[in-house]
Amino acid sequence: MKQVKEDSPAAIRPTKKQREILTYIQNFIAEHGYSPSYREIMNGLNYTSVATISLHVNSLISRGHLRKRDHSARSIEVINTAEIKPITTNQVTAAQEKWLVKRIEGMFKAAEQVAKPSEQQMDELYVVVGALRVLELEGAAQSFITRLSDLKKKHNK
Repeated sequence: MKQVKEDSPAAIRPTKKQREILTYIQNFIAEHGYSPSYREIMNGLNYTSVATISLHVNSLISRGHLRKRDHSARSIEVINTAEIKPITTNQVTAAQEKWLVKRIEGMFKAAEQVAKPSEQQMDELYVVVGALRVLELEGAAQSFITRLSDLKKKHNK
């Protein structure tokens, strides 16, 4: 059995299209006892290019959802998803949060010291405040939103 390292790319969930291809391959193998060819996947899922299927299959291989036994046709195997460790996201330690807030604070101070913040400065500030929300650091994000509104008014003058 293949062991998947915790930090390997195998922990990455497939995209919607990749999940569709993975499901098709699983069903095909269950029905026929062997894996489908790229052309069969293409026809079965109404794609128009074998190259597109190849890209998705190679990505699924690099993400750890599929593997090829050898370089022959019909050698695709689905890796048991129970072997794949789930992704854990948005885990920020207190020290990381403190460092991040300090960096963002510096960005805000630089923007607040100029007469009119540049478009790039404003974009960067919106991105970092959004990143705080993605990281589920709502308290930190809220503390910067008022300052961001003030800077927006200053920028629009």
